[in-house]
Amino acid sequence: MNILILGGGGREHSLAWAVLQNPKCDKLIVAPGNAGIAQIAHCASLDIENPGAVTEFAAENAIDFVIVGPEAPLAVGVADALNDAGILTFGPSQAAAQLEASKAFTKEICDAANAPTAAYARFAEAEPAKAYIRAEGAPIVVKADGLAAGKGVIVAMAEAEALAAIDDMFGGAFGGAGAEVVIEEFMEGEEASFFVLSDGKTALPIGTAQDHKRAFDGDQGPNTGGMGAYSPAPVLDEAVAARAMAEIIQPTIDEMARRGTPYRGVLYAGLMIKDGAPRLVEYNVRFGDPECQVLMMRLGAQALDLMLACAEDRLSEMQVNWAEDHAMTVVMAAEGYPGPYEKDSVIKGLDGLPEGSSHMVFHAGTARAEGQFRAAGGRVLNVTARGSDLAEARDRAYRMLDQIDWPDGFARSDIGWRALD
Repeated sequence: MNILILGGGGREHSLAWAVLQNPKCDKLIVAPGNAGIAQIAHCASLDIENPGAVTEFAAENAIDFVIVGPEAPLAVGVADALNDAGILTFGPSQAAAQLEASKAFTKEICDAANAPTAAYARFAEAEPAKAYIRAEGAPIVVKADGLAAGKGVIVAMAEAEALAAIDDMFGGAFGGAGAEVVIEEFMEGEEASFFVLSDGKTALPIGTAQDHKRAFDGDQGPNTGGMGAYSPAPVLDEAVAARAMAEIIQPTIDEMARRGTPYRGVLYAGLMIKDGAPRLVEYNVRFGDPECQVLMMRLGAQALDLMLACAEDRLSEMQVNWAEDHAMTVVMAAEGYPGPYEKDSVIKGLDGLPEGSSHMVFHAGTARAEGQFRAAGGRVLNVTARGSDLAEARDRAYRMLDQIDWPDGFARSDIGWRALD
């Protein structure tokens, strides 16, 4: 079959890599892709947030199946347009994608489904929001209601920081995403990511992972899009996963169906876990990045079969076949990230690295010029490895990282520290 993947980051490189392991894939196009993806698939220039353009491209290229990587195309209705055109698509409708596109909508769903989450209040004006913060005190969490490219959440440990976040959001720092804000209680515990496929009725867990959001070792520095991840997450054991399914995930799926907006696609639940009890931090309507990289490394060819079953409403027939293994990915980012950084620095040493079922470097922000790989983003590479245990996966990943010659990049040296300790 002919398959189109929308997106151009490390998540999409890992999705492309896994899809190509499956003999069902005859032709793979990734739009827009990146320099690493271009080594394994055809990359196409396409406005992936234009539903009409995506649908026309899919029809012209005889695409049988579309996998939507990022959240932004889903929020503008790309999956709806493709499905209306009779093109099989992996990804939720625009209405269902509100689970990520609107924090307030998610809170309403949690209230209706009695799903445990943080206490909250929502505001459309700055002064009432500030009064609420002064009354509640810190620590407290301030979230832009809409999509803010992963940057619209401020975990404020001091009241002044929370008040400044309100000024930033209502001052336009996050564009339209900050037109309304949701303020939540600060939840204590250990955070982990739980990934589930849903075809609107059946919910099938497909893996757990743990991300590292802070830029520097020891979980220091500013928040980022993610500096590394590993799978599985020990804190999200079978008992916790079962509670999350029964108390959070399935009630959400049922409530979405009751509203006439069934959820079809991957549902990524960020959970805060304390004393074995999970509470929902947030939902995302796509695979996490960099969590997707470790999930795809572990799932391999079956990832395509699972996504197809999800899109075709036959998840009840499927089961996930896990190897007893672990995976880790370490992000290499441009110096200065998540603040200002320079592009176009040369990256050497990639061509000699091993590639296979246990070792891969997934490209996130790269370009190719004059025969050289060059940095073209903030998060640039995902150095990823599998092992029989997490220590082996870590050692393999860092051995690969040490062979990459990129003076203008940096990486954390302690990915996996929590689980390894």
